[in-house]
Amino acid sequence: MYVRLDERYRVTLTLNGRERSAYAEPRTQLCDFLRHSLGATGTHVGCEHGVCGACTVMVDGRATRSCLMLAVQVEGRRVETIESLAKEGELNDLQRAFREHHALQCGFCTAGILMSCHEFLGRVTDPSEAEVRDMLSGHLCRCTGYTGIVQAVLAVARARQNNRQETP
Repeated sequence: MYVRLDERYRVTLTLNGRERSAYAEPRTQLCDFLRHSLGATGTHVGCEHGVCGACTVMVDGRATRSCLMLAVQVEGRRVETIESLAKEGELNDLQRAFREHHALQCGFCTAGILMSCHEFLGRVTDPSEAEVRDMLSGHLCRCTGYTGIVQAVLAVARARQNNRQETP
């Protein structure tokens, strides 16, 4: 199939629980589509090579580097960005833990890290420090040294574990 690179295609997806549509050229990166076409500016673009992790979003429930995916590849799919975590203006438990444990400084990488942590805690309910550090190895942060991030993730995991045990 021949695709003209100067044509624009309608891309319809579920973004943070709402169906959204916009037009994109075939070579438009998902991160640029989210920011410029759909206004989801919480997704940051860092290296554009999949190395830094700043652009991490969830695609169909999996943490994904949005700089390595084209907008046309999310047709009909479910995408969650950092904007999906806070509900009605209230930070979720992971975001609050980042604040409490000083897990962010400049904040540029934070959105991507939070999305990876969100996906990770959905899969691993009782992580070890080594597992958290391994998950974070795909993210570059020049400010924090990762200690606060690790502490925040472990604190959320413990709190969620306690909530599960207290709920009959």
